[in-house]
Amino acid sequence: MKRKALTERVMQVIFFVAACASVLAVALICIFLFANGIPAMKEIGFVKFLTGTLWRPKNEIFGIFPMIVGSLYVTAGAIIIGVPIGILTAVFMAYYCPERIYKPLKAATELLAGIPSVIYGFFGLVVIVPLVREFGRNMGFHGNGNSILTASILLGMMILPTIIGLTESSLRAVPEQYYEGAVALGATHERSIFRVVIPAAKSGVIAALVLGIGRAIGETMAVIMVAGNQARMPEGIFRGVRTLTANIVIEMGYAAGLHREALIATGVVLFVFILLLNFSVALLKRRSEHE
Repeated sequence: MKRKALTERVMQVIFFVAACASVLAVALICIFLFANGIPAMKEIGFVKFLTGTLWRPKNEIFGIFPMIVGSLYVTAGAIIIGVPIGILTAVFMAYYCPERIYKPLKAATELLAGIPSVIYGFFGLVVIVPLVREFGRNMGFHGNGNSILTASILLGMMILPTIIGLTESSLRAVPEQYYEGAVALGATHERSIFRVVIPAAKSGVIAALVLGIGRAIGETMAVIMVAGNQARMPEGIFRGVRTLTANIVIEMGYAAGLHREALIATGVVLFVFILLLNFSVALLKRRSEHE
């Protein structure tokens, strides 16, 4: 008994240290970002930094509003493309997919999650960019294919495995009695799924959407390769754009002084975006639970 109690005590200490390490890592990241980013914002001016439309480091003009808008546009496009496809694919895999093709389809979706970002970027550069360029020119728009639309399509593909995996798990976690009860009351197969099962799995679906949005807004390498990277206000879905993450990666290698601090401040803005997203989703989940 003493040995068992000692083992349990040791494991409790190990778990506590692991939890503290996670909290410490988050705290250190926050301290680094805010300690280096906030002074730069003060020196540049909060309003000028957040709402300025010009980014000219050589002239010490730092306005990240075009990058904020670009990140929002690209993320919104990825959500519009990826979320419906991901949820419908999860529904198919959970309730419609024949057994003989389930395993290959499941393996394919899991493989998507393991593909490096740079490979996605190469695929977008070689395949999606020419298609978007040709499509845009047929529609009467100018551009070389490196655009908001291209980045949105690519990011929509990249968030699919996250949304599909979590949504399918949430759907399968709903008790069978929910579906059976709806069918017994006269609902069709589709109505039972979309009106009963999916609302019952709402918390898991929302978690999948949050992780997908976080992946989209935080993606860097693939976006750099297909988005065009022009630090200017977006002029249409067929024109180039620069995101917050791309702005940091492109210029951090040679930045110094106020320029470097401004890039760290850009990271602060991105970090705050993620916090606001998580906070909003937490409020939404709490409201739905009370309802």
